[in-house]
Amino acid sequence: MITQTIVDSYKKGLLEGVFNFSSTTTQVFKIALYTSAATLNASTTVYSATNESTGTGYTAGGKILTIATYPTLSNSVAFISFATVTWTVTSTTARGALIYKFDGVTNPAIAVLDFGEDKTTSGGNFVINFPLADFQNAIVRSA
Repeated sequence: MITQTIVDSYKKGLLEGVFNFSSTTTQVFKIALYTSAATLNASTTVYSATNESTGTGYTAGGKILTIATYPTLSNSVAFISFATVTWTVTSTTARGALIYKFDGVTNPAIAVLDFGEDKTTSGGNFVINFPLADFQNAIVRSA
């Protein structure tokens, strides 16, 4: 089961200095796609390849995210946003995704996305458009 959420370990990691989304960081953030067989929720702590989507044109570990809006504060809410992510695939199916910090060692989780149903593409693009970068709609935000 996939449940959309900011994961609990990310909240703790913010206070420990694990994550840095500033424009001067060298940290890399990625997004990986998952099938409906995956278990992703608030207790997810790290990236795992278990039940990750597969298909020609999709690479395990997902794609690097580009930060579109660096940390911003509005109405007492801090947020960031990401640019659209596109996979050109022969075919793949995904029910959700995991945003995580790619460090090659622990790969700590940040957020789980639930697409609401299986999304399938065949011979085309699999696209994730992130919401508008504002305090109400950004996926990664802290109030």
